[in-house]
Amino acid sequence: MKINALYLLCFVLSALPACRQNTPKESPAAAEKVALPLAKSNYWYQGKAEVSSYTVLQERYGELREAGQVMVFVTEDFSKNKQVKLDGAPEPGDERVPVLKLNALRRFQTGIYDYSVMQSVFTPTATDNMRTQKTTTTIQDWCGHVFVQCNATSGGYNVKAFSYFEKEGDAETNLVPDLLEDEIWTLVRLNPEALSSKKLRVLPSVVYTRFKHKPLLPQEATTTIEKGADESILRLVYTNIPRQLGIRFETAFPHRILGWEESDNGNLMSKGTLKNILLDAYWQHNDNASAPLRTTLNPGF
Repeated sequence: MKINALYLLCFVLSALPACRQNTPKESPAAAEKVALPLAKSNYWYQGKAEVSSYTVLQERYGELREAGQVMVFVTEDFSKNKQVKLDGAPEPGDERVPVLKLNALRRFQTGIYDYSVMQSVFTPTATDNMRTQKTTTTIQDWCGHVFVQCNATSGGYNVKAFSYFEKEGDAETNLVPDLLEDEIWTLVRLNPEALSSKKLRVLPSVVYTRFKHKPLLPQEATTTIEKGADESILRLVYTNIPRQLGIRFETAFPHRILGWEESDNGNLMSKGTLKNILLDAYWQHNDNASAPLRTTLNPGF
């Protein structure tokens, strides 16, 4: 697949410090790179985020809507104890965990009012010995908003849910899934082969369960990968609920997400197609002079 020529812009943008608010001290580069092979480390630890825009068809209230989505993948240091981004060196007794963070933002309109959906996923780059540490999801519309947070525990996940719907919040529970559907996106970027031909208990997407007002409980599912020379597809199929997800990604590293399609009971829920990709230290570009970069990305909202 040919990526938009604007992607070439990423190679001429100057390297800038890793994602930070203000000027906290950075962790040693050698420690950061322990978790990844050199080639992958050189991509993910070059002081930039990978920012991608997508055109999206989104089902809501029985109709398809035009939507825009941005996916931001970036590495940072994470506190294992506090399960938040580290601003400096970890406190005594804490552990610094290098993670690949995904911030996925989707926006669309439903008639007169609009929706804003955001998910954050924090997956250790050393995925072979530590599970995703945390996910958060917020859904906002003119009726109210929903917030769900999953924190890794020694045996599974502590899940807290807050909602303006009486039956969906406020609640707290402990769940023991083998996999979070919401972490599949980061795992594809780090090691897609780990998801090939698996039968697992998967916690479905928080967005799916909130939109469909279904209980957030682990479900039996299978993951398979259809591998092509240039493009591969990861398929997630649930056994007892009528949900399927297919994620198209580049077969070769860095396994960029090319698009996806999800369905419920045979009906399309959302479909995304890649538009543009930038490698950029976006946190440094918050002035008016940087606005052309947003035009280049063209997020659709």
